[in-house]
Amino acid sequence: MKLLRHGAKGQEKPGILDQDGNIRDLSGVVADIAGDTLLPASLGALAELDLSTLPLVDASSRLGACVSGIGKFICIGLNYSDHAAEAGLEVPAEPVIFMKATSAVCGPNDNVEIPRKSKKTDWEVELGVVIGKTAKYVSKEQALEHVAGFCVVNDVSEREFQTERSGQWTKGKSADTFGPLGPWLVTRDEIADPQQLDMWLDVNGERRQTGNTRTMVFDVATIVSHLSQFMTLQPGDVISTGTPPGVGLGMKPPVYLKPGDRIDLCIQGLGQQRQSVVQGD
Repeated sequence: MKLLRHGAKGQEKPGILDQDGNIRDLSGVVADIAGDTLLPASLGALAELDLSTLPLVDASSRLGACVSGIGKFICIGLNYSDHAAEAGLEVPAEPVIFMKATSAVCGPNDNVEIPRKSKKTDWEVELGVVIGKTAKYVSKEQALEHVAGFCVVNDVSEREFQTERSGQWTKGKSADTFGPLGPWLVTRDEIADPQQLDMWLDVNGERRQTGNTRTMVFDVATIVSHLSQFMTLQPGDVISTGTPPGVGLGMKPPVYLKPGDRIDLCIQGLGQQRQSVVQGD
């Protein structure tokens, strides 16, 4: 299934794509794409619905972030060896973990806002993992059983805030609009292998990033298991799993986003995002 949220900001309703690519409203079935809706039994019940009986939604409707009520937005740093190299950093011995504020979350096609005093706002296409069942001390072998599905994430980053302001990565990752999610949450059963997904990102129509999740240093199962040793993962938590090379920081000389730029990004089977870059308040 491809689950989504549609409507004006702050008033989003749950939805689902039917077999013809039409948006169907789920608000008469579930309250939101969040929490208990992501449990295996709940997803199983949604899979049994006759989607043709659900109300159609205007195709031009705004899409919100594909999951709501996110408790934790966890990111994995330097998880592609060639990205670590372009950043001038060593490949880590175990996953590098940092947090992104949930207030950064926005819709997949909402504007990306450059924050005040920013000099180095950058792009990162990433595979997002949405937790669907509580995970605590789970093994790698069991880890994927705790995943509801996958989505596209643009881990927008302010590099000066991230690396030149006392070394706290979270400061460079958490500005408003720095976490576009979606367009939809694709349930795990639709993705045969999360480690075989092509991904790309363009800025102003020029290809900047090209990659595949097979080149991750730590795969999805390893990441979920590893995180569960340090914190309990709960339904609706989002994990952003790292980015392939081609970010602005790695260009010679570095190139960063400016108002008027357009970002397009896509992961195979998970849909496409498009954002316009604007100056924030």
